[in-house]
Amino acid sequence: MTGVQKILWGMAGAALLVFAGLVLMVNRATAPPADTPFRPTFALPDAEGRLRTTEEFSGKHLLVFFGFTNCPDVCPMTLIEVAQVMDGLGGQADLVQPLFISIDPTRDRGLELAEYTAAFHPSILGLAGDEAQTRAAAGSFRIFYERENNSGAPDGYTMAHSASLYLIGPDGDWLRQFSYGTPASEILSDLKQRL
Repeated sequence: MTGVQKILWGMAGAALLVFAGLVLMVNRATAPPADTPFRPTFALPDAEGRLRTTEEFSGKHLLVFFGFTNCPDVCPMTLIEVAQVMDGLGGQADLVQPLFISIDPTRDRGLELAEYTAAFHPSILGLAGDEAQTRAAAGSFRIFYERENNSGAPDGYTMAHSASLYLIGPDGDWLRQFSYGTPASEILSDLKQRL
């Protein structure tokens, strides 16, 4: 094996370790046990500064995802799935409210958040509070997130976070969560059985 081949194998191994680490970081959140009552809450402003709360959506199913607008892959892919679900619901779409909650309020507060969510589907509502509001919402949903320095990312950092899509019932109770990569057809089928 030549020196160049050794270097390439070493780089491939390092890349595999980085990927495995990212997968572990993304899946760090633990799902609540099925028999444990779980009622997440939030009070976060939308892109126009209007405070939106859990109670406001009483009577609707919620599809909730925590992410950030500079996310290169997990967040956009999940929002594409959510958009497909909303389109697939047809006339029942008004019974479901999809929410995108930013874990990067420093960069995501303001009208850019509304433009970001609207690019995927007009029904997705983006919420981004201050750091305390974000921590409270994330804690309530039992999700993990943290800032990570990365010189190659915008502003020199990225965000590691749980990547589950949460389904909340019309009474505010957690019903289930879909792991990253769950096909839209599976989410749609589950949701239609509940509506």
